[in-house]
Amino acid sequence: MNKIKKAVGYSVCLTAMIVLAAVSANGQAKVTNVKRPSTVAVNKFYTSNRLPLQPLSFIKLPVGSIKPEGWIKKYLELQKNGLTGKLGEISAWLDKKDNAWFSGNGKGGHGWEEVPYWLKGYGNLGYVLKDEKIISETKLWLNKVFESQQPDGYFGPRVVENEHQDNKGQTPDLWPNMLMLWCMQSYYEYSNDARVIPFMTHYFKWQTTIPDNKLLKIYWENSRGGDNLYSIYWLYNRTGENWLLSLADKIHRNTADWSQKNNLPNWHNVNIAQCFREPATYFMQTKDSSFLRDTYKDFYLVRTLYGQVPGGMFGADENARKGYDDPRQAVETCGMVEQMASDEILTGITGDPMWADNCENVAFNTYPAAVMADFKGLRYLTAPNMVVSDSRNHAPGLQNEGPFLMMNPFSSRCCQHNHSQGWPYYAEHLWMATPDNGVAAILYNSSEVSVKVGSGKGNAVGLKQTTHYPFDENIKIEINTGTAINFPLYLRIPNWCNGATIKINGVDQKTELVPGSYARLETKWKQGDVVELVLPMLLKKEDWSNNRNSVSINYGPLTFSLKIGESYKQMDSKKSAIGDSKWQENVDQTQWPAYEIYPTTMWNYGLVLNDQPLESQFKLIKKPWPADDFPFTQDAVPFVLKATGKIIPEWVLDKYGLCDVLPQSPVSVSTKEQPIELVPMGAARLRISSFPVVN
Repeated sequence: MNKIKKAVGYSVCLTAMIVLAAVSANGQAKVTNVKRPSTVAVNKFYTSNRLPLQPLSFIKLPVGSIKPEGWIKKYLELQKNGLTGKLGEISAWLDKKDNAWFSGNGKGGHGWEEVPYWLKGYGNLGYVLKDEKIISETKLWLNKVFESQQPDGYFGPRVVENEHQDNKGQTPDLWPNMLMLWCMQSYYEYSNDARVIPFMTHYFKWQTTIPDNKLLKIYWENSRGGDNLYSIYWLYNRTGENWLLSLADKIHRNTADWSQKNNLPNWHNVNIAQCFREPATYFMQTKDSSFLRDTYKDFYLVRTLYGQVPGGMFGADENARKGYDDPRQAVETCGMVEQMASDEILTGITGDPMWADNCENVAFNTYPAAVMADFKGLRYLTAPNMVVSDSRNHAPGLQNEGPFLMMNPFSSRCCQHNHSQGWPYYAEHLWMATPDNGVAAILYNSSEVSVKVGSGKGNAVGLKQTTHYPFDENIKIEINTGTAINFPLYLRIPNWCNGATIKINGVDQKTELVPGSYARLETKWKQGDVVELVLPMLLKKEDWSNNRNSVSINYGPLTFSLKIGESYKQMDSKKSAIGDSKWQENVDQTQWPAYEIYPTTMWNYGLVLNDQPLESQFKLIKKPWPADDFPFTQDAVPFVLKATGKIIPEWVLDKYGLCDVLPQSPVSVSTKEQPIELVPMGAARLRISSFPVVN
């Protein structure tokens, strides 16, 4: 509770500065350490929250402003050439024939969440990479969506394939439309297409005509009404029409109650990762800090009960169950990308750097292992401790009935399509604008950004960030500006980092930088100025006392897993797909194989630890940076940890074919000490990340 009070207190206040400042040796740069950026000013160049909404701490830049480089660019290119970019050619749900999303009138044999799930990531992937082929394909779909709008304002399919369609046809399921609105918002940011604003206005006018007893009564739309709410505020910030705020009140009161005390409206993992932000979204209108606290409480509640595991997520399989909280419990790929999106949005609403920290935790440690390295297949479920990735039904050890652990391009129609948003949204939030007409480096990655800053008419400056973060602690930012211009530059100091340092043009800045804050650098920046940020990475042991005293080992933002030999067995992807999977006619499945992954080495090790400093118990071995810029495979990781372990003979596969639950640490064993190797968790598709400790 103290964490929540502290976080909310910082977020609601307009500004909270630590009184630590320094002026560089050349007398120009003022460096201060701030808990949050001040929200007194209003950014002149980018659309933020209009009054009476609570000001945003950080403002998302229009999609296309940021040019990713380094490993994130490589990941986006793999995504383009892999499942995301080619899904329109293989998924039956994306077949344009008889598709209610492509018919132009909302009629067709299929049309629920799959098209907009895919399109929100696919389109943004095109905008980020400036890929004209993807952008043209996105426009084909969106033009049909524009065409589908009816005289009453409703758009898209009215009849849906939804097992939770329990309102007897009184109103159509609005959940898929919530997704399509996000597609429209990104498209508008990229294109300024004049059709988007009246399209959304007409649709929201239709929503005002639906009585409360018929609005948001279906399971998915009821849980996820916060996405609809967010789009209402997006439109309000561009039109200022007050009736939209009345509609926002209506949507909130008909959405599932995510403000319950010590409870959630349901325990579906994707709903939790996506919908816990709804109270904080509504806080922007009410300015009632209790709503903001509710979002923090939801976040910590599920992690207290089911999240005593590394990687930023929690063990819910599909639905969290009491008594199933071991790190072998998994999370959907959908849940991972939704959590990242929530973290990105909440960073803007609250300014709290813990949300960016958590986004990186999921992005670096959990999400990469959920997909094949070539991005041509994914898993429905991935856990911190998983030693087999096969087509077997592992229920009830896992909550789901079916082949949910194998890598398959055709399986799980939700994650198959929804995965697409993960890396494009991440790339869009590397940099954000600030209320004081500055810019903030939020998520560190090699990239370039073009952003309007300063107090004048808005000169666009370029900032180039060069780094191998999170595999390196050094970050360099170069300023590219035609004329010297004064503006603030914010650098996030992660909670895990002590002793961060900054140089400006080679001059050390003496300001003490506190973990979980921002360095604010203000000067009259000129062409060629260079900022160097160092985020020292140290080894740290994370104790999971509520999960059998297990431990995980971190180095900076990275968690390490046991390196387990991985044997990939190619499978018939159609025969081994989940039951509701469908694919287009004449798809050559040999071009889209599925894989089971089996261990070729022992996995049941406990860590040998003592009271000495971790640096004396683990040896960090650095390796060359991969030539292809892709560090998320066992062979390509830029460093490994040498450690000592002992086999725990009784810790074996259980009757469900899963690694058995953790033994209680410390574990007494008579086996010999052995050298073992740990690799970054995101590169381990088989892994033990939460370790027993052995005597």
